[in-house]
Amino acid sequence: MDVRQLETLVAVAEHGSFSAAARALYTVQSNVSAHVARLERDLGVRLVDRERGGLTDDGVVVVGRARRILRDLDELSAEMASRGDEVRGDTRIGIIGTTARWMLPALLGALRHHHPGVHPLIHEGTSTTLLPRLLGAHLDAAIVHLPIDETDLLVEPLFAEDLVLLAPSGHPLAGRANLTLGDLDGEPLILPPAGAAFRRVLDRAAAAAGIELVPAAEIDGVRLMASLAADGFGATIVPATAVSRSLPAGAARFQIADLPRRVVVWVQRRRPSPSAATRATLGVLREALAEITKDQPGVHIGASAFPLSSRSGSGGGTSG
Repeated sequence: MDVRQLETLVAVAEHGSFSAAARALYTVQSNVSAHVARLERDLGVRLVDRERGGLTDDGVVVVGRARRILRDLDELSAEMASRGDEVRGDTRIGIIGTTARWMLPALLGALRHHHPGVHPLIHEGTSTTLLPRLLGAHLDAAIVHLPIDETDLLVEPLFAEDLVLLAPSGHPLAGRANLTLGDLDGEPLILPPAGAAFRRVLDRAAAAAGIELVPAAEIDGVRLMASLAADGFGATIVPATAVSRSLPAGAARFQIADLPRRVVVWVQRRRPSPSAATRATLGVLREALAEITKDQPGVHIGASAFPLSSRSGSGGGTSG
């Protein structure tokens, strides 16, 4: 068994056929077939179903392990190359869309300035989709929001942001002064799907206030929720950073006095230790955080933003 065989099998899995894998590897199909056949002989199992196409059950297991081995080899090379003053290597970072929109330009610029040898691979998603990818070692770290219930992850709070009500100016809620969660009891709202991480934030806050949030529609995407509310479809609750600074005519945003903040955090696996490139990215983010967040209304950093400590808290008062 050698690295070329593992790389070839992974290419077959990713591209769907021997011929497509050959094109991706800049070789001929007979070489791909030979590498896979030798790997099957070495392991004593069939990895690819030649008749129906695709991987066998054993092939799925081996590909998963092969990806980890190849990634470990890449990280070992990068780690050795980073033993001097320059950090080099890839880092795969997941980030939620509402944060990516305004954080990434500054973060990537600072990373390029301080560590030009670091190559970030950015994956946008929701907390619900990114955390399984992190746990499955498809990502090196992720910027997501609480709650996080997985104990195999290290969590570092970055900032907290206000949650606000966004509604058409003619909406019944828009005419009320000093809105509280109690004013939302039974009111149809645009909400995230049940079970989504942000929906869990809202449901926990509602339960603590003794009210029920009623979905007029359930939308998988905070920015789309904000867009629908701004276009007049109805009222929604979104993080402050999801709301455009220049709202369309006829839309308004409102503070809700007892609505907790959403806490955004950096998460990584406890084991293995993160690569030098991933550690460097977190270091740059820590240094640049005050500058990155200073022009974002509704964003809070520092110890006062996280008065309590709870990795699975619902928002305001949770530190991660």
